[in-house]
Amino acid sequence: MKLALEVGVKQASDELKVPYGTLYGWVQAAKNGDLDIEERTPENAMSLAEEIRQLRSEVKRLNKENKWLQEERDFLNDAAAFFAASRRK
Repeated sequence: MKLALEVGVKQASDELKVPYGTLYGWVQAAKNGDLDIEERTPENAMSLAEEIRQLRSEVKRLNKENKWLQEERDFLNDAAAFFAASRRK
């Protein structure tokens, strides 16, 4: 990105051997604020690793909760069917 802003998208795409349209799209996304282009530092990289660890932990917790809720739903469906069948008699 930095090179594209300094020398232009065409020259940067030639130097980096990245398709012009791809690099142009990235530059436009960055200008629109749709692309994270902050500088990566060791401190920042560690915080990104920590964020990834936290997100994975959250996904694991949500998957566990989702499984529990599915089991609970299945139990309630079975209970509803049982009581509906007992009312018919």
